[in-house]
Amino acid sequence: MSQINKALKPLPSAVSVLIVDDEPGMRSFLKKALSKKFALVETASSVEDAEQLRSRCHFDLLIVDIRLPGRSGIEWHEALNDQERRSDIIFMTGYADMDVAIKALRAGASDFIMKPFHLEQMMKAVDRCIERRLLKRENLMLRREVSIGQSSTIIGSSEAMKEVKHIIERVAPTNAIILIEGESGTGKELVARQLHLLSGRQGPFVPVNCGAIAPELLESELFGHCAGAFTGAKGNREGLFSFASGGTIFLDEIGEMPLKMQTALLRVLEQRTIRPVGSEKETKIDVRVLAATNRKLAEEVEAGHFRRDLYYRLNVLDILIPPLRDRPEDVVELTHHFTRQLAAELGVKEVVWSHEDMVKLQQHEWPGNIRELRNMIERCILLGKPPAEYWKQQPKAEVLVESGYPLEWSLKDVEKHHVTQVVDAHNGNKSAAARDLGVSRKTLDRKYKEWFGIEHPGEV
Repeated sequence: MSQINKALKPLPSAVSVLIVDDEPGMRSFLKKALSKKFALVETASSVEDAEQLRSRCHFDLLIVDIRLPGRSGIEWHEALNDQERRSDIIFMTGYADMDVAIKALRAGASDFIMKPFHLEQMMKAVDRCIERRLLKRENLMLRREVSIGQSSTIIGSSEAMKEVKHIIERVAPTNAIILIEGESGTGKELVARQLHLLSGRQGPFVPVNCGAIAPELLESELFGHCAGAFTGAKGNREGLFSFASGGTIFLDEIGEMPLKMQTALLRVLEQRTIRPVGSEKETKIDVRVLAATNRKLAEEVEAGHFRRDLYYRLNVLDILIPPLRDRPEDVVELTHHFTRQLAAELGVKEVVWSHEDMVKLQQHEWPGNIRELRNMIERCILLGKPPAEYWKQQPKAEVLVESGYPLEWSLKDVEKHHVTQVVDAHNGNKSAAARDLGVSRKTLDRKYKEWFGIEHPGEV
């Protein structure tokens, strides 16, 4: 078996297929054959019946006879393209018309099969179609991985980090749900990526920041939606759980998830199925779930902010990442790693750190943890040497920010001044800053994009 086939083997369980043919025998024949391989296989005798099914559920693949009562399959396909539907399509026909075949393929069909055909011929065409679809999905995720530019290696030789690595190696090959806890900036996503890398799962790694998505859109983002499910839902859309099929979904900042969505997530974890918004049907999923939080979820449970049953379901195994201040021996290794990495990325010379610099680095408490260390190193590399002023005592998160500002400032300038000071006081933790400011994380990201042109300046 090829590497591609090995990678795709666990994925078809989440694929949905719609067969459109006016011959009952052909519909029954194909449904029986394909139902052994795919989670959802539906049939329709006409374009109208097919449209009713598609209004309730998204189909990854359409197998359509060209000659249908009332409307041809090609005309329907062209209309679907106009609506930017994302289903792939295989055409069938019992009439040997090469011009029609060429027209179908030029219209964007994935394959064209003449009737009568052997089942093996159809199954190979389906496999090719699904393989291309899954490869496109995987390539999209790979491009995203490259854009992130993060190393998958966990740096640190302290006893605490050795224990974290040991746990990762032991539990990564399992399908266990894992809760990753740690302060902001400790590298929780890096741990999740390492768990996925060592898991052997061939699907993508899909990170989701639960605090950065508006609560009213979170269900649609995670589970997908059908056309007309809500205002603005013009077409069917796959959710991130479907996108992560065969792989891992990482729910970062799980403590930010609204209680309503916590109920929906608990149901997904227990039944291993998802239901897109506006759909009446459930789809089985093959996705490993990892979650992370910088909050103390046990305290959130007692305060009524987090469901107790979901907490116990997520906390099958807990990985606690210690803050950088508790493992100063890792600071030297991390400093050399980031110095090499950032110098290469920025195209400048590496900073040469003296023994005195290293001592000060180890003595610093790093309230922003690894994120703060990396940002400091980047600043030093750009300046050409470690600035002495950096070693002055950094403000703590609980220190009150200055409220004074020139009277000639505009209201926008005052808002920008106050918001950025609150974010700085929380060492770049925008979720914590948003809570203090009384706004959503999405609103805060929008403000930063308006002011600085990027949503997360200074964040790793």
